[in-house]
Amino acid sequence: MNRLILSLALMVLVSTPLTSVAQTPADEVRAEVVEFNAAYERNELDAYFGYYADDATLWFNAGRVNLGDYRKDWYKLIADGGAVTKNFLSDIQIQMGPGDSSAIATYALDVLTRMPDGNVTNDKAHESDVWFKRDGKWRISHIHYTVETPPQ
Repeated sequence: MNRLILSLALMVLVSTPLTSVAQTPADEVRAEVVEFNAAYERNELDAYFGYYADDATLWFNAGRVNLGDYRKDWYKLIADGGAVTKNFLSDIQIQMGPGDSSAIATYALDVLTRMPDGNVTNDKAHESDVWFKRDGKWRISHIHYTVETPPQ
């Protein structure tokens, strides 16, 4: 009988994780930021654009960009032979808003993009994303992407 109890206790112990760490909202957003950027690097455009809220605003060096136009232009770039070949993130910081249903993610990027003509851009950039949790899913509501200007 003691052997049976000991065996059952051992089975429960082995099947139960020793540590169970709950994921915080900031951890959730950090994971979304990493996956969003990984989809971009893999040129998985359906997945990449799936992170955006339908009403997202985008601000790039040239100014405000309409999400629909950005989507159309990016699909064309990839279809014409362009591709992101590197998208390395660093210095990721997450700032949670009240109620843990909004967040700001800021980070640095090193991005290599092969253009359809074969030229390669090498951007050092900074990005700020505003994420809102809507219907249980984190989505990007605003992006501000700034490419560093090299010293002259």
